Amino acid sequence: MEKNLAALSAQNDSLLDMPAHAASAASPLRSWLSVVSVAIGAFAFVTTEFLPVGLLPQIASDLGVSPGTAGLMVTTPGIIAAISAPGLMLGAGRIDRRFILLALSILLLTSNLVSAFAPSFGIMLLGRALLGAALGGFWTLALATAGRLVRQEHAAKATAMILSGVTFATVIGVPLGTFISGLYSWRASFIATGALAAVALAAQAFLLPSLPSKAAIRFSDLRALLSRSTARKSLLMVALVFGAHFSSYTYVTPFLAQNNFSLPAITSVLLGFGFVGFIANLAISTTVTRHLQASLFAMVAILLVALATLPLVHASPAAVAVMVLAWGVAFGAIPLCLSIWLQLSSPDLPEAGSALFVSIVQVAIALGSFTGGVVVDAVGISATLWLGGFLALTSLAVIASFGMGNKRLAEVLAK
Repeated sequence: MEKNLAALSAQNDSLLDMPAHAASAASPLRSWLSVVSVAIGAFAFVTTEFLPVGLLPQIASDLGVSPGTAGLMVTTPGIIAAISAPGLMLGAGRIDRRFILLALSILLLTSNLVSAFAPSFGIMLLGRALLGAALGGFWTLALATAGRLVRQEHAAKATAMILSGVTFATVIGVPLGTFISGLYSWRASFIATGALAAVALAAQAFLLPSLPSKAAIRFSDLRALLSRSTARKSLLMVALVFGAHFSSYTYVTPFLAQNNFSLPAITSVLLGFGFVGFIANLAISTTVTRHLQASLFAMVAILLVALATLPLVHASPAAVAVMVLAWGVAFGAIPLCLSIWLQLSSPDLPEAGSALFVSIVQVAIALGSFTGGVVVDAVGISATLWLGGFLALTSLAVIASFGMGNKRLAEVLAK
């Protein structure tokens, strides 16, 4: 995994072209603290993005909308982020990346405060739209920034540290938000994530060095990448897998509540989901570079089994918990697999590949949660699990279309 992360950092050198002496000029402690500040930002962004998943029933009831309509809290930032990911990089030019990251953190803080005090669902969606405006740009820049904050030989470790913010958000952030909601209210959960965003902003303001850029993504880079059939098919695969997950995961809390899980039990299940996902991410990193296609196929297959089985075992709390944990194992490993897959699909256009990856993921989150909401309101929560299973099955077919057992997958993807 570290080799891939190092390669990703090296590929992004042209995007954030800070002089080599800048990182070395800062003390090692300050350099690593600046990395931590970005990792805290990653933790705050991911926690804020998926916080409504654990709070959906309470917010829907308090703001007077159906659970399906409340799913727009996940759909809205996804749509905006899908546009902001490539849009920000196309428009940023040579603006110092430090200023951009600070501006995105301010938007994150504002989003949480607007959501926390929203008097209506419309204002809530406004707050979530502000999140989306910041989200796409943050993820396009965050990994590239890692290699500029420390010496080049430590770039992989810095990138891994920033990614750990995502992991801890899954393991701790979202379940903690659900727990705070149980003690106080869902508004208190957004206030807590706002405080976290404020900490990230303050840390970045004090610790981030200047990050000048001498290059930016051109529209022709995006067009060139999309002209490749393997890249288009890879992006379709990413969309299907993330769509399968979020068409169902957005409504997992109402599903559990519908099947007699108490709020503490739901918090425990979500915590377990994040914990096993964290373990799966660590485990898959040891084999994914050698067996990328097989690893991805196996994880999506587990996702399919979990989604297809949950409606069948809803009467057994123990069986439901086991299937949710299996789901957590699958999705804990899938993002790493897909990230490496997309790197192999765009070795000569890494920045364009990163921007399109972020964009397509956000489109899948938005369309998946929206479609799931329509299905929930029209048919029921169990039906959206079947929808997710169908999308997972379709994605397995796309993965297999690259040729299972192909030992030169990198050559196939780079065509």
